[in-house]
Order: sequence, then structure tokens, then C-alpha cells
Amino acid sequence: MNILLIGCGKMGGAMLRQWVRHGEHSFTVADPAADDLPSGVRHVSKATDLPSQAFDVVMIAIKPQAIADVLPDYAHALKEDGTFVSIAAGTSVASLENVVGDAAIVRVMPNMAALVGMGVSGLYANARCTADQTRQIVALIDQTGTCIPVDSEDRIDRLTAVSGSGPGYVFELLRSYVAAAEELGFDHDTARTLVFDTLSGTVEAARQSDQTLEALRNSVTSKNGTTQAGLSALMREGQLDALFQDTLQSAYARAVELK
Repeated sequence: MNILLIGCGKMGGAMLRQWVRHGEHSFTVADPAADDLPSGVRHVSKATDLPSQAFDVVMIAIKPQAIADVLPDYAHALKEDGTFVSIAAGTSVASLENVVGDAAIVRVMPNMAALVGMGVSGLYANARCTADQTRQIVALIDQTGTCIPVDSEDRIDRLTAVSGSGPGYVFELLRSYVAAAEELGFDHDTARTLVFDTLSGTVEAARQSDQTLEALRNSVTSKNGTTQAGLSALMREGQLDALFQDTLQSAYARAVELK
């Protein structure tokens, strides 16, 4: 596919690098501030530098507040049977339709792990998208990690609360875990190694196991042992479950407000 990327900030740039690494598509970036683009990517600074109906996909990767002013200038570049794809956070399909009219539009909610090819993205396609268009965009997003198609924008908002905002939660958990290890007397670098490798190894073990997470937890928890003592403090009176539920519900409510 021939793809136009409007904007190339942190998220757009991270996804672009994964796509270029796969080498299956051609890319043009429209962003006057873009620099250090991957080899082979064409760069333009303004919409008038682009021919009409040249692109199979126009990828919207600019700030949501700029869409109404910027996107109309680039709409001419999309082929008649092309697809608009938005990775702009909190921007509904309806708001995009107000800008580009009755068109095939896919809304994608990625997360920052796309930077290392391990992102998790939700994808919602409007009714104008054909099955083939949806399949092509799912395959494209899969190149940045994992793509989860959903059947409504509300599911995108819920997914945003879990995976879109998820890296922020994980970074804070890591920070707190490392700080606690330092309080036990480990230097910062050692604490980071202990925590990071414990988490990554445990996640991979869980991924490869067919046991439930509860069963895996119980398998490493000896009666009256150190793990049980730690878990008793961590899970006291259901506080951990309540905290995660509050976290996700707060993020979901905000996602709904932003649309």
C-alpha cells in the first residue's frame, strides 16, 4: 500500500519505524517539523506538495485539536477507495466524519510499546469500511505488535483504559517496586535488574503456561512462607483489586469525556 502519514510525533514515529522495518509498504510523511525519518520514507512539508488520489491510506497522527484545521487540506490525497486511519487519542469516528465526510474510517488506539514492536492496539472500523479494507489495516497495525479489532467505539474507550493507558500504570508499578527494593538496601542498578527481570520472566512464564494466573500464583506460594507474607500485605482486604478497578474505571470515564 501507498501510505501518507500526517504528523510524525512519538507514536506516529514509533509505528512508522516498525512498518519500514517490515518493508511491505511505501510511506510519505507530511510534517514540517519531522526529522530523522527512516531511510526510504518520502518527506513533504505541506499538502500542496502531494498529488490527488495517490494514497491507499491516509494516517492521521496529529494532535486531536489540530485535526479540523489540518486534515481537510490532505483529504484530496486519498484514493476514492482509500481508508482514513486515525491514531489520534480521544477522537471519535463521528468527529472525523464531520471533517472528511462519508468515508471509510478506522480508529486505532495504540500504546507506546509499539516503539519496540510489542504494542497493543485496539481497532474499530466504521460501516463504510469493506472487509478487505479492515483486513488490510489490521495487518498493518499487527506489524507494530498485536491488533485487537472491536465492534464499537465504546470498546475502544474501554481498551484505552486497559492497554492504551497501561504503560503509564506499569511504569509507575516498576518505579514503586524498584524504590522498595532500594529501601531493602540494593543500589539502583541492581534493584532495576531484579525488578525488571522478575517481571519480564514471570510474564513470559505465564504466557507459556496453560494454568490460570491464580493457579500460577498459588504454585509459587508456600504456606507461611515469604511469598505468602508479601502477598498478604499486597492484597490486604482486597485493596489491590479495588485499586486496579478504580484505576481502569477512572481512565475509561475520562476516555468517554474526551470523545
